[in-house]
Amino acid sequence: MKVKLLNYSKDALYVIYSAFRQCYSSESAFEIFEKVRKEKENKKYEEFIKNLISCNHLSPIEHISFTFSISGVSRALTHQLVRHRIASYSQQSQRYVEAKDFEYVIPPSILKNPKLKKEFIKLMKEIKAKYDFFVKELKKLNKTSEKVYEDARYILPQATQTKIVVTMNCRELLHFFNERCCNRAQWEIRRLAYEMLDICKKKLPSVFEKAGPKCNSLGYCPEPKKFSCGKFPPKEDMIRNG
Repeated sequence: MKVKLLNYSKDALYVIYSAFRQCYSSESAFEIFEKVRKEKENKKYEEFIKNLISCNHLSPIEHISFTFSISGVSRALTHQLVRHRIASYSQQSQRYVEAKDFEYVIPPSILKNPKLKKEFIKLMKEIKAKYDFFVKELKKLNKTSEKVYEDARYILPQATQTKIVVTMNCRELLHFFNERCCNRAQWEIRRLAYEMLDICKKKLPSVFEKAGPKCNSLGYCPEPKKFSCGKFPPKEDMIRNG
């Protein structure tokens, strides 16, 4: 898995501050922005934004976004990722890009078991061979490359590696980390979430320093007791104990 930051909103601290102050000021956000940008007092605005986050006043941080290049992940992961709908995605197409000798992701539970690992790799080799067979035969039918790959891809497994570009605003990123950093999240997307969180914390700590699974901010686990990882007491116990 490779997660690289392509871009993020410049002057993020000043943009967030100006957007917030716009709600309470007769000046335009542009006028506020021009003033604060000249001050170059980052600590002042970092503390301001931390207080904003702690009060759950989150609409101003929606004006800041991060764009990531993500590769070496499975289609199983991206099927989960795109469920986060307040985001923009550009994914490598299996319709236009031939999947000959495709790379794949092996789940840890299979990877650490020699017998299962051997069978998994064997199956992937068989699918690769069948994919090549279908591509070859479909080309004989005088189909265009697009038509060949779009039909041959139906036999590709969810383990097939893919590449995707993801853009999310800060508010959606906080929500994404709430859900996908949870110990109950699927292992691959949880790893992705922590990779993205590490980048966000380095670039904009005032927003993301306390980001992570929602239990951290709640102080309890919102999952049913039987599903709780035990890091925090479950919600039902908190209610019972008053």
